Amino acid sequence: MRNGLKFASHEEYLALREGAEVLEKDGHGEKVLRLADGSVLKLFRNKRLISSTAWYPYAQRFVDNAGALQKRGVRVPHVIAALRIPSIKRDAVHYAPLVGVTLRSLVRQGLDPEVEKRLKKQFTEFVIHLHALGIYFRSLHLGNVVLTPAGELGLIDFSDLRLYRWPLPVFMRRRNIQRMLGIDNERDWIDSEAILQRRVA
Repeated sequence: MRNGLKFASHEEYLALREGAEVLEKDGHGEKVLRLADGSVLKLFRNKRLISSTAWYPYAQRFVDNAGALQKRGVRVPHVIAALRIPSIKRDAVHYAPLVGVTLRSLVRQGLDPEVEKRLKKQFTEFVIHLHALGIYFRSLHLGNVVLTPAGELGLIDFSDLRLYRWPLPVFMRRRNIQRMLGIDNERDWIDSEAILQRRVA
């Protein structure tokens, strides 16, 4: 089994999440917790009984992708541990968050026009760089891209990311930006022509 998850007892899980703040949940329960020390616990459930997650869990994909992105020089959260918690039927990744704020949060707060113009160009350059590194990020949107205090961009929530040994061809680059082109207040952050031609003016 391709699985390096560490088993955690229910008591260990309760101790870990004591005093935690729930950041995200859905109809199936808690999904993301901010722990008392400021670190994050992201919980994963297997959505189907028969799927690739049985041999390659989402939590392990998160860990592997984090390592691969770091090797490529992309800023990501620092993984502390990957866990399997049988008592709640969940896997989890415990990590130190990537310090900064998502581009989506910045958009919602409102940006100075000149700052927004600069960030849009930086974001387009970032996407071109990812594609040149062979990174296909299916969940590409402003909510998964963080602007760090140093003014650099990084990625979060990348369990469904795919990595290739060659730059992405044009049809994959086009497909990769389709999701953002369907988001009303984010589509103008994508310079489609620049991304498809691998250049920024």
